[in-house]
Amino acid sequence: PKVFSKVDKNKQTPMTNSWIICLLVSIFAGLVPLNKLAELTNIGTLFAFMTVSVGILYLRKNKQAPKTGFRVPFVPYIPILAFVFCGYLIIQLPKTTWISFGVWLVIGLFVYFGYGRKHSTLNKTVDPLEKVS
Repeated sequence: PKVFSKVDKNKQTPMTNSWIICLLVSIFAGLVPLNKLAELTNIGTLFAFMTVSVGILYLRKNKQAPKTGFRVPFVPYIPILAFVFCGYLIIQLPKTTWISFGVWLVIGLFVYFGYGRKHSTLNKTVDPLEKVS
């Protein structure tokens, strides 16, 4: 949404975005017990690490990895070990954390695809009758 892309003129930071997120985090921190927040943070972070590990393997296998910048040593061993160890830690989390994560993941996917379907700039179709110059 455009509200999240507004940047402060002086500091060049997303101030509106920061305040909205600050408010939401404060509400959750005030209403949800700390141990549950920690478990949800853990499962989200570990899931992200697992996704990145699979992404690294996919990009390297398909030769689409950038030649400069981000590098991973000992591919494929490090990404595979990262995936396995993060997976082990995730399965140690309680069932309620898994259920909460699943609910939030589904809500997030609905928001992501629901918003993206109408507002995506990559999904704009070109009129086939329009002349190409």
